[in-house]
Amino acid sequence: MLEILKQHRWVLDILDIVVMSLILYRLLLIIKGTKAVQMLIGLGILLAASLASRHLELFTIDWLVRSFWAQIVLAIIVLFQPEIRKALAHMGEAQFFTTLTTAEELRSHEEIVRAAVSLANRKIGALIVLQRETTLKDFIEVGTQLDAKVSRELLVSIFHPTSPIHDGAVIIKGNRIAAAGCFLPITLSAEVSKSFGTRHRAGIGLTEETDAVAVIVSEETGHLSLVVDGRIEGRLDMGSLRDRLTDIFADRKGKK
Repeated sequence: MLEILKQHRWVLDILDIVVMSLILYRLLLIIKGTKAVQMLIGLGILLAASLASRHLELFTIDWLVRSFWAQIVLAIIVLFQPEIRKALAHMGEAQFFTTLTTAEELRSHEEIVRAAVSLANRKIGALIVLQRETTLKDFIEVGTQLDAKVSRELLVSIFHPTSPIHDGAVIIKGNRIAAAGCFLPITLSAEVSKSFGTRHRAGIGLTEETDAVAVIVSEETGHLSLVVDGRIEGRLDMGSLRDRLTDIFADRKGKK
């Protein structure tokens, strides 16, 4: 088989182009809307400066830029650490065959929405995380594992201030509550509003590193928020939250 492909070099060339196109496309999707885009622009400017300094014989600038390029691999690892970690996580959890959103999953989304609205009306803070393709096993293991069916009543009781596991996040896998009282990574981004507390920063931090979705209820204002890919969508109502969850999970499975 390999010998036949070698005899038809154009097949290998097409395969090479297709694979590289897919890799570049996935990388662009991962860095879309992140600070990595600005960093790439900065690297592009440095490349242009290198070419210009060499052409104009600006030896000092050329030497400085060349010195930087010598350390470019290390610089890329440091600058793009969150994006690289996220890309590797996606690759490790990649699934080639998935089914359509099940009726049970849709019912669990409805229970989550109802619970979030109920908690918001009482101004009880909550952080509900929905796992997608990237596993949240490490975060589940440090929480209180439940493996219970998703229901409005159970979610409301978990986040009630008198509950021993109301602190931390609830993590949901499919139509099951995997764990409660889970502690999540806090975002260190300077772009996050100072008005956001630990709960919002934890939701943003987790979705920066994984493809999970976070539903947040503010105990100060009672506002509902949704966090996807590190970006927060605030002041949602029952209808808009339900629609966004449906769109996100339907879009994820449609792409597969």
